[in-house]
Amino acid sequence: MAQAEFLNRVGVNYLFTPWISWLLLLQSAPFVKPGTVPCHILWWVFVAPVVALDVKIYGQWFIKGKRFLSTVANPTSQLSVIGNLVAAWAAARLAWAESALCLFSLGMVHYLVLFVTLYQRLSGGEFLPPMLRPTFFLLFAAPSMASLAWESIASEFDTGSKMLYFLSLFLFASLLCRPMLFKRSMRKFNVAWWAYSFTLTFLALASIEYAREVKGHIPRALMFILSTLSVLVSIILTILTLLNTKMLLPSDDPVLAEMEQRLPSTR
Repeated sequence: MAQAEFLNRVGVNYLFTPWISWLLLLQSAPFVKPGTVPCHILWWVFVAPVVALDVKIYGQWFIKGKRFLSTVANPTSQLSVIGNLVAAWAAARLAWAESALCLFSLGMVHYLVLFVTLYQRLSGGEFLPPMLRPTFFLLFAAPSMASLAWESIASEFDTGSKMLYFLSLFLFASLLCRPMLFKRSMRKFNVAWWAYSFTLTFLALASIEYAREVKGHIPRALMFILSTLSVLVSIILTILTLLNTKMLLPSDDPVLAEMEQRLPSTR
């Protein structure tokens, strides 16, 4: 299954998600204190796969071949960028300024290239399947995460963080104005809907930091609306997932089907 995902231009990006989740949990785990040796070891354990995937995937993007960026770019490609930004955020909280800056710069450079590629629709591949269109919400997750990461590096929600936050708000508003884009994907529940919760949480966290830095009714209103929306979406998706547990690993999963086609028969 892992081999099939790695060979899939969409599935390969989801290899970043376990490490993103663990890095986020590392910062909130009550039994692992920041700055301790176990925390440092766990950070390296979780970041090493992210860097390894970076070397492999980013290398394919700029080296001529079958999987260079203009042929494989899709909204899920931003998970690779988010992985670097989350790692930078965690490193900054461990007071590892150089590591945080390194990972942040790596993520942002590739985010700019990826954003331009997606913005100009340079991808030569097929359009994203309708069921995966919720992943378009990743468009504003990356700048939201970048604003949080830079805030941790700079020790304040400065102009750079605000610019990234405003970009994420603009992209979020742009998607809200196009509900028909998600009409077909909303007909039946699938796990791709979790892209709504994942991205809204990052935007809500960024809005909280912005409201702390900029006092006023509008920042507080944005913080309240986005935080409430994030919580409600997470609760609804949790309930729907519990009611549809059979969909987590369906027998007709397209990734499994591709794996069976690629691997030689053992009969």
